[in-house]
Amino acid sequence: MKDQAIFVPMLLNMALTAVVWFYMYAKRIPAMKKAKLSVQTYTTPAKIEEHLPEAVNYPASNLKNLFELPVLFYGLCLYLFVTANVDTTYVTAAWAFFAMRVLHSLVHSTRNIVMLRFYCYVAGALVLWFMLARALIDVVSVYF
Repeated sequence: MKDQAIFVPMLLNMALTAVVWFYMYAKRIPAMKKAKLSVQTYTTPAKIEEHLPEAVNYPASNLKNLFELPVLFYGLCLYLFVTANVDTTYVTAAWAFFAMRVLHSLVHSTRNIVMLRFYCYVAGALVLWFMLARALIDVVSVYF
């Protein structure tokens, strides 16, 4: 397996972030126009949430989530590549993490069914913790 295989789910997760960003504005801008308030009304995220319908704000909340656990995922993927530790298990786990992030984003940005969203989040987090624990065990075994 080529070590670069770890970059495919990583880059696709970055693309997911871009898709959610565009979707957020596709929902937000028409809602702002419909509200007919001055643009200056929306000076902070709290003001946006206050003046727009809850469902319009779902993608924005999801976008914030895409800068939490995925940041660890990106760093871990880069670490695995730089240390030449990429293998089939890591790549499979990276794909599973990405799949859970896609499902989480779909649920969070649309219907926002909280328990379904939570299960997707936890499944992805557990995959990420598995990847991290495995990398830590590998590094500890080298030095101790």
